[in-house]
Amino acid sequence: MRILKVVSALLCYPQPELIAALPELTEAIAAERALPRREREALLALVDRLERSELLTLQEQYVALFDRGRALSLHLFEHVHGESRERGAAMVELLELYRRAGFELAARELPDYLPLLLEFLSQRPAAEARALLGDAGETLALLGARLAERGSDYHVLFDALGAIAGAPATLAAIRAQAASEGPDPAIVDMDKLWEEEAVTFLAPQQGGGCPSTGAGRAAQPLQRMPRPAPNTPH
Repeated sequence: MRILKVVSALLCYPQPELIAALPELTEAIAAERALPRREREALLALVDRLERSELLTLQEQYVALFDRGRALSLHLFEHVHGESRERGAAMVELLELYRRAGFELAARELPDYLPLLLEFLSQRPAAEARALLGDAGETLALLGARLAERGSDYHVLFDALGAIAGAPATLAAIRAQAASEGPDPAIVDMDKLWEEEAVTFLAPQQGGGCPSTGAGRAAQPLQRMPRPAPNTPH
């Protein structure tokens, strides 16, 4: 599902390589038929805004959204497990899923990083990709609803994922939750949290783990593992 690779790229920290690839992404979105027209047009409008904006401004906006606090973290298991032991076990299980499919994690990024997961799913059969997106449907819907509440047009990326996988049955409740939430405590009390909380996972790097936006433009975060050659009779 090529559209998942497009969404993955657009969810990454804006860099010159991404801006250079925007015309290519525009073509891919316009040609995509796995998305309803409304979602395609919304994605095209987002790409148009990225093209018309200064890179530094885009980077500042991205950091303010995704790199400060936890409410909009792109590490999915953080929303499900926090920093508990269960998150570590879920990481191992997801890594094993990548490996069973013949991929090895090459980037210094956690396996639950959403752009990385989407890069993986873009190379899987459509039915499998939809099923795995559906498993994360409530978390994705909550992220999209929080972005919409903040007036960020990044929410259209999550609308697109919902259109592909199907909206969760709890969507109305999720949107109500997002509308009723106050400021992110992790931002309000950031200094206190940094002092008191032990770090249990590697911090994500800006732009790390993101897929290439075109041939040769960036390192691939996922690499196919060579299959062992079958034994041959002597």
